[in-house]
Amino acid sequence: MSDVDALKSLITKYKILKQEIAKRIVGQEIAVDYLLISILTGKHALLIGVPGLAKTLLVNTIAQAIGLDFKRIQFTPDLMPSDIIGSEVLGENRQFKFLKGPIFANIILADEINRTPPKTQAALLEAMQEFSVTVAGVRYVIQKPFFVLATQNPIEQEGTYPLPEAQLDRFMFSIVLDYPSLQEEIDIVKSTTGGNEQTVNPLFTAQEILDYQALINRIPVADNVIEYAVKLVNKTRPNAVNAAKNVKEYLDWGAGPRASQNLVIAAKAHAVIKGKYSPDIEDVQAVAFAVLRHRIIKNYKAEADGITEERIIKSLF
Repeated sequence: MSDVDALKSLITKYKILKQEIAKRIVGQEIAVDYLLISILTGKHALLIGVPGLAKTLLVNTIAQAIGLDFKRIQFTPDLMPSDIIGSEVLGENRQFKFLKGPIFANIILADEINRTPPKTQAALLEAMQEFSVTVAGVRYVIQKPFFVLATQNPIEQEGTYPLPEAQLDRFMFSIVLDYPSLQEEIDIVKSTTGGNEQTVNPLFTAQEILDYQALINRIPVADNVIEYAVKLVNKTRPNAVNAAKNVKEYLDWGAGPRASQNLVIAAKAHAVIKGKYSPDIEDVQAVAFAVLRHRIIKNYKAEADGITEERIIKSLF
């Protein structure tokens, strides 16, 4: 099958996939697209939303619809690294054997990742970067596809351990889930209180996901689109020559080179799900908010003036 035929197949299956997800998830179209882009590009994503917005149900439904193994880890202050990656136990033959932890799955939901201490966060983030864990000097490989979809509660900060910027940078997207509209909430209540649970059908295999990831990597990108993405990231750095006025005024730190890479790869996937065979500048702009919002650091003046990350990013266009 040629790449063009494979892309056509992916576009068709993506539409069917969205229909399967919509059986359980009402609204949240942008969040669903971002999560699926993360999976199609082999990257990780951070979900930010208040309790009750069906973050767990959303990730679980996507895992079922794609047909991948799913594990949920509830992060708490007493969670240890071994609770995530596994540990060695003494077997019946008096030999140590490794019992794998929940990290050995295709899709990991790290629920409230900022509720656990940095030591446990680091254990998860090492697996995200290296796709492996090391226990007692032995390296255990995590089979791909492997995605970590972490959640954070933005309104409750007591007793939390915020992720450092270097660790936030491991996530391609920071996805903000908003409240549903009035009609969407009515539909949610009707569908969840009627006793009729919809069955979600798996549409992919693990190998198909890996093949589609490789396909998206091969999509050509025009030089002007790459240049636009890099310049967009460069503009977020206060000390850059072409930094915007409000960036110099309101930001302490801008995004690093990983943001440029993620902008381009995310723009490729965004173009595909919109039925295109190559990304343009509009695709870069469409994913820019989710790629950049957790990579720029506001200063005290921005907080005092009520300036949001979204406002700063939009001004860069």
